[in-house]
Amino acid sequence: MLERRVPRARRFLVCEPRHFAVQYAINPWMHPDTPVDVDLAQEQWQALIGAYRSHGHTVEAVEPAPDLPDMVFSANAAFMVGGRVFGSLFHAPERRPESLHYDTWFKAAGYDVHRPESVSEGEGDLVWTGRYVLAGTGFRTSREAHREAQEFLGHPVVSLTLVDPYFYHLDTALFVLDDDNIVYYPEAFSPGSREVLRRLYPDAVLATRDDAMAFGLNSVSDGRHVFIAPRAEALAERLAGQGYVPVPVDLSEFHKAGGGIKCCTQEIR
Repeated sequence: MLERRVPRARRFLVCEPRHFAVQYAINPWMHPDTPVDVDLAQEQWQALIGAYRSHGHTVEAVEPAPDLPDMVFSANAAFMVGGRVFGSLFHAPERRPESLHYDTWFKAAGYDVHRPESVSEGEGDLVWTGRYVLAGTGFRTSREAHREAQEFLGHPVVSLTLVDPYFYHLDTALFVLDDDNIVYYPEAFSPGSREVLRRLYPDAVLATRDDAMAFGLNSVSDGRHVFIAPRAEALAERLAGQGYVPVPVDLSEFHKAGGGIKCCTQEIR
């Protein structure tokens, strides 16, 4: 008999893709000569918001700013635990102005915001497990930012090294299912980091490169429902076999910029 998973209501911060485009290349997915269908992107994004709300989650939005085409990827703007916001300092100069808009939103909402001194890209590389923070480095967020995050947030931070440029953020190679388990693609990590993950999560769901290339690891779970890219069919089947309920949401237009469901979703905790 399958274990019945229990969902937990979440609160998400998003940003409408009104100005979404691929105007520069800062990861292997991005090709500025590839056209973007903004209307389709809007439809896909609205479907994601609808899926969240229909499953009992609260969604709030930051106003998009012109000339910031990646601002839709709200996860990269901050990492938040217990009402404390560890902001962002983007690696790419093109994205750095995004931080001010998100910081302004959080401050207006009454949150304490810390702007890091070292490069840090929010929930792109900082993942809350319920007990500690898993933190990615290797392409974007620096190890110094991991130290800063631990000092500001007061939670243990476990550093993990990413080694495949296609999985340049931790949230493209790993996501949390619930307070007890995760899904990850082992080959996205250095040998030592793989060993750390094996020790921390001996029963983790292991993903394949096909799962990861389909953006199946850029998913959001509420503990029962897993909002996942439709092309990650094999991974969705494995999750369903463990009692989770896959909720396919197509964000394929955003894949052109190297983003997906989780990239478009910042969690307010």
